[in-house]
Amino acid sequence: MTTDAPHKSNKKAIRLSIAILLGLILGALFGLVMPDWAQPATSLISKVYLHALTMMIYPLVFCSLIVGIKGIGSVSATGKVGGQALLYFIGTTLFASLLGLFLPKALNIGSGVAIEMVEADVQAAQFTSLLDTVENLIPANPFAAFVNGNMLQVLVFAIIIGITCLVLGSKADPFLRLCEAVDEISVKIVSAVMYTTPVGVFCSLAGTVHANGIKTILSLAAVLGILYLVMALYIIIIYGVVLVRGIGHFSIRQFFVSVLPAALNAFGTASSSATIPISKRCADEMGVPNEISALALPLGATINMDAVSIVMSFMIVFFANATGTEISYSLLAVVLLSNTLLSIGAPGVPNSAIASFAALASIAGLPAGIMGMYVSINILVDAGATCCNVLGDLATAVAMKRTCPLPQHQKAD
Repeated sequence: MTTDAPHKSNKKAIRLSIAILLGLILGALFGLVMPDWAQPATSLISKVYLHALTMMIYPLVFCSLIVGIKGIGSVSATGKVGGQALLYFIGTTLFASLLGLFLPKALNIGSGVAIEMVEADVQAAQFTSLLDTVENLIPANPFAAFVNGNMLQVLVFAIIIGITCLVLGSKADPFLRLCEAVDEISVKIVSAVMYTTPVGVFCSLAGTVHANGIKTILSLAAVLGILYLVMALYIIIIYGVVLVRGIGHFSIRQFFVSVLPAALNAFGTASSSATIPISKRCADEMGVPNEISALALPLGATINMDAVSIVMSFMIVFFANATGTEISYSLLAVVLLSNTLLSIGAPGVPNSAIASFAALASIAGLPAGIMGMYVSINILVDAGATCCNVLGDLATAVAMKRTCPLPQHQKAD
């Protein structure tokens, strides 16, 4: 059994994590008393911070993945890494959906709760056939995939380029050196932006709390408390005990210390996509090879929606009990599968689950009037759900470090 020693820069990471945590706490407190005139300023700073992070997502993901594929050294090994990551993410998402569906039903959560029906203008997410999904994976215009922020298409395009570079061998070296340079530039910029994270999350959370108010937060405290408790247990047991310790043979304590900057940034911004650069740095701190993290982390930000599955499944049962809507176990199974399908490819941005929930609520036969309350709940729980998803991405990367070994990491140093 092996346990990685703390990285020499862990002290810096801990200090940064403490600063981010203080930013979150102070942001929440300031949001409760923030005057209306301060809202534009916090909104501006929050948007500038997010833009500074997100501007490097696609250059970092694209170039890091190509360099990683080249480092893996073979097409078969690349398929092994991607396939294993996919199995991890789909497996944990299915388990999360099961937990969210059957736990609240067993506890009869929502019975006796009075729901105030408020209409919300939400367009339900549309289901697509498997053929349509496969067809849309290949970007007809790669530049449009970057412009529109279609992470799956960017990943597929990068994989195609990376595999072609393997086939071409030394002929592709000039392009690979360019990708390595862009990757290094992206990492350097992200490292600089990270030091502004305490201010960024302060302004982001202050705006969220100010918009909702203390009355809304307290009125939904019970539901939110149960949801956050379930997600916390899921993080500790599934990510910590099963993936990190059980499969990855990595110290649980060291894992949570190392990933704290990414977790807090995800909580403050409610965006798993915007956290990819920080997650990548945390994975590097834990010794996860670039060949694994370059593919697993962006893929996880796109399809690993464990917490979203828990929240949506949980709320389906909660609203069904609260409104007296009967949901059989066979219908729960349909909702479970639909939930898993909807989570794949859902964008890693704030409140992306609202459209998916509208589709699931329709399948379950829930009244449309519950959407108003769900929107309020989702806004408040979105931060914790995003944090949970990001931790799942990193836990999977740590587990794959052991279950998907690469000979000498196949690094082309």
